[in-house]
Amino acid sequence: MTFAIIKERKNPPDRRVVFSPEKCQEVIKKFPDAKIIVEASDVRIFPDDAYREAGFEVTDDVSEADVMLGVKEVPIDALIPNKKYFFFSHTIKKQPYNRRLLKAMLNKNIEMFDHETIVNADKHRLIGFGYYAGLVGAYNGYRGLGLRDKLFALPKVENLPDLEAVKAELDKISLPNLKIILSGTGKVARGAKEILDHLEIREVTDAEYLSKVYNEPVYCLIDVSEYNKRKDGGAFNKQEFYEDPKDYESDFMKYAKVSDMFITGHFYGNDAPYLFTKEDAKRPDFKINFVADISCDVDGPVACTIRASTIADPFYGYNPKTETETAFDAPGAITVMAVDNLPCELPKDASEGFGDMFLENVIPAFFNGDSDGILQRARITTEDGKLTPRFAYLKDYVEIAD
Repeated sequence: MTFAIIKERKNPPDRRVVFSPEKCQEVIKKFPDAKIIVEASDVRIFPDDAYREAGFEVTDDVSEADVMLGVKEVPIDALIPNKKYFFFSHTIKKQPYNRRLLKAMLNKNIEMFDHETIVNADKHRLIGFGYYAGLVGAYNGYRGLGLRDKLFALPKVENLPDLEAVKAELDKISLPNLKIILSGTGKVARGAKEILDHLEIREVTDAEYLSKVYNEPVYCLIDVSEYNKRKDGGAFNKQEFYEDPKDYESDFMKYAKVSDMFITGHFYGNDAPYLFTKEDAKRPDFKINFVADISCDVDGPVACTIRASTIADPFYGYNPKTETETAFDAPGAITVMAVDNLPCELPKDASEGFGDMFLENVIPAFFNGDSDGILQRARITTEDGKLTPRFAYLKDYVEIAD
């Protein structure tokens, strides 16, 4: 079984990779029947020579490989027919901009495995960059706060070598007295929480956060059961909420009334209530003035996220009265950080962490007959140009005429 580390071709360039040179060595040590070749790249965080020095062939032609390992979408003209591909395809939610990509993979008889669809038997994701998005997103929130309020000047994460350097920069700042709400319980929230804890911001309970005034910065971590409620006033049932949230409504305003900053680490499911709407943001008791929207669902559950921002220009302002974009430091605006590719700013750490997960959860499936069903569950398209049963719901999406 030959695996290829493929070149990232999407713009803006993404420096991340599935396996570092050291992780490649670990793969072939654990699985002697595996072979790894590396497609030459001038943007990857680990240079070609690092792979050569680790004992791997670097070449412009990886067509001999059986399995192609990438991070971002592969351009249609770079797809090699009759291969297995792993990357984030951004197609499983019927994203219009990648419909042609999915169609091309079917036409080229490609077996597509989306990193986002790699789940265990309980449907919990096993692979992702969420933790690193949380780390960078929370840092960017404080960077934006410092710039807007002229408190301190943190450098961009992309100009720092690693997470250790990021935390060293945070050690140099002092935060004002503010109340921060952090949503979510998954990997994104864990990364954001790590930044908050590194800054030694005190975590307080939900009840304390809502009722007390503090003379120091504090934060509260909330999950879906705390910012949603049943419309009929009944008890919250998490399983019921996830399966069908129509009987629930947002209860987020109680936090918006007492918070200065909102860091989003939640996963937003289809048809779930919006956390706050444009009308909510107009209310005189809506106090939040900075949103670090790591989840970045545009025109979705966080009303002020009207577009994704970029690493080059990460902040913008939202005028709640006019519902339009304004300067990030405009008086009365909600400052928004909504970069949708945050882990790209920390490519070395993110790649190393991703490689750990991929080696642990995916590579064994190629050598144990997929005994845990990892590949079976993750596969979107088959080698004969068809959608797998699990992803048959994409049929109408694929068949839309160009």
